[in-house]
This record gives sequence, C-alpha cells and structure tokens, in this order.
Amino acid sequence: MKLADSNVIRFHLQVLYGISVRRSERKKEMPFNRGSKTFGVPLENLARRYIPEFGLVPCFLVEACSFLLDHAGTVGLFRKPGSLPRIRTLRSKLNRGDGCLSSALPYDVATLIKQFCRELPESLFPSELHVALLKAQAMSSLQDRTAALQLLSCLLPAREASCLHYLFDFLSKVSQRCTENLMTSSNLATVFAPCLLPPPNKTEMTEGRLKLRVLVIQTFIENPRLFGVIPKTVKDGVEFLVNFHFLKDVCFKKRNGKRNSFKAIRSVKTIPWIQGRPKARLPEENQPSLSEDKPKLRRSNGLESFPNILLFRTFMTSADKNYRPEAALLDGFNLAEKESDQTPQEKIKRGRCTDGSAVGKLQLTLWRRHSSL
Repeated sequence: MKLADSNVIRFHLQVLYGISVRRSERKKEMPFNRGSKTFGVPLENLARRYIPEFGLVPCFLVEACSFLLDHAGTVGLFRKPGSLPRIRTLRSKLNRGDGCLSSALPYDVATLIKQFCRELPESLFPSELHVALLKAQAMSSLQDRTAALQLLSCLLPAREASCLHYLFDFLSKVSQRCTENLMTSSNLATVFAPCLLPPPNKTEMTEGRLKLRVLVIQTFIENPRLFGVIPKTVKDGVEFLVNFHFLKDVCFKKRNGKRNSFKAIRSVKTIPWIQGRPKARLPEENQPSLSEDKPKLRRSNGLESFPNILLFRTFMTSADKNYRPEAALLDGFNLAEKESDQTPQEKIKRGRCTDGSAVGKLQLTLWRRHSSL
C-alpha cells in the first residue's frame, strides 16, 4: 500500500471512529533463504503461488485448503484434533518438500493448518494492530464496527493480507456448510483466534478481551469480501489529495517561473544602466589643485546652503485659485536672469528676503556677520 493511502486510512479511523493506529517500526529484513521447510518459516521464505483474487499465497496453504474443500462436510472439522503420530509424519514429509496431503485425513490436514498459522515467527495480524482491532470490535454500532475493521484490514502488509484474505474466504465457505459439519463462523473463530490473534501477555487473557478477539475473527469470516478492500469514500479522499498536490506543484512551478523571469528582465534592464554610471573617484593626495595659486578667502557657506527663495515663493503662490503655473514659471526665469549678475549681499540689501519671515531674518543676520569679517 502506498504511503498516501495509509495516511488517509489512518485519518479516517482517527476522525470517524477515534481509533489511532501507531506506525509499525521498520524491521530488519531477514536474509532470503527459500528452502523446502514449511513450518516455523517467515512468509517471505516460503514458496508461494499467485491466486488472481488474493495475490501470492503460500503453496502449502493453497493445497491444504483445496483438499479440505472437498471434505468440508466433515463433522467437527478444525475442532476435532488429528492423530499426533500421523501429524509428525506429515510435517517431516512437508518440510522435505514431499507432497503427501492427497492421502491424508481431513482432521490431520486441519490440524496442520492451525499449526502453520500458530508457528509463524510473526503473527499474521501485526502486534501494532491488536489494540485498534479490539477497540473497533468494542463499538456499539454494527455498521461502524464493520467499517472500522475493514479499514484496519487495509493497513496490513501485502504478504499477511494475501494469506489472511485467502484463509478467511476458505473458512467462510466451510461455515456455509455448518448444517453438515456443525462448524459455524463463531466456532471457527473460537478455534482460530489463538492462532491469528494470540494475546501478548496475561493481562490480555481475561474473558472479555478473549471474547473480543474471537469476535474480530468472526467478523472477518462472515465478511471476507470486505477484507483488504478500501472503501469508496477513502479512495475519493486519496484522489483529492493526489490532485491537490499535483495542482500545488503546478502552481508552485508557475510562481517560480514568474519570479525567475522577473529577475531576468530586471537584470537585463539594470545592468546597462549600472555599467553606464560614472565611477566615483577618490581625490589623489599628490594631485595639485587649481586653487593653490589663488589666495584663500575666508567666507561663509550659509547663503549657498539655503533653498532657492524664488522656488519657495513659486510653490507658495500655487495655493491661489488664480494661479497659472506657466506664468509663474516664466516670471521666475525672468527674475533669475535679472538677479544673476547681483551678489547675494546686494540681493539681501534690496530687501528680497526681508519680508519678516524666519528665513529672511536668518539670512540678514548671516550677511551682517559676513560683512563684519
């Protein structure tokens, strides 16, 4: 299962049913060593056969279940134990790779299936799902209980899911002949609960907790078609997330493209302007200045630092309603031509800035100080 599907299923379980499933830790992969041994071997090391509806299923499980389907009417199937000496002989032959199930008895083969599930190094239902499965089974509503267990079955690893799906489908067919073999879905669940959902410690072996484990197996036996099937609502949620991320990536690429194009245009426009700017040069210390031959005059820079009074008066008169900017600008140029030949002292003597303003008084004071030097 993809990570996006798993996240959506966990989200649905948490929001709709309040069931949180902790993530399984990545376990170290065992070295692949496929041999002839059948019992006590991890699923990845077993010989498997592809079944179109279920996937890859261990060959032993396929052969044993196919044999028992022909004897599904046997009374007490899976409840009555087989002969221990015959079972030991069958186990040794199966571990050597010999085919011997065709001549065996139904009770012996049924016992071998239970031993196969019980002796796996890891339970077919991972320990991370046990608490969630029991919590889902304890829900009051039958519809919610079935839907939550269906979602939890979708979180199983591929190998375990294929094996369990095939086994539950087989047990469902056996229970349909309960009038002959007297093995209902409840009886089969009672037999297979210790093999598929073993309690991890003594605290889980109370009567109530054991009953919940039996009911979980019974629900899957009665609904094998729902096992591992993602509901349509969850599929729609996965498609929405996939489309959302796709649109997000497209928008992000477009936005980055616009930013890059803007940077490129800006750089094309600004580089020639920057290259055309004159570089500032620092004055050289040994370079002779032109003003060395002339006598230095002690003068004040106050008059040169003040703003142009004509420009100030031009902007002040713009508040008048009858103000015409063209005429004011022409008047300003005419006055500037007339006064261009005059010195600053003559301008102030004529009273150009003696209008009582703060600027005029300050300029008059500076002129008096300058004339006293």
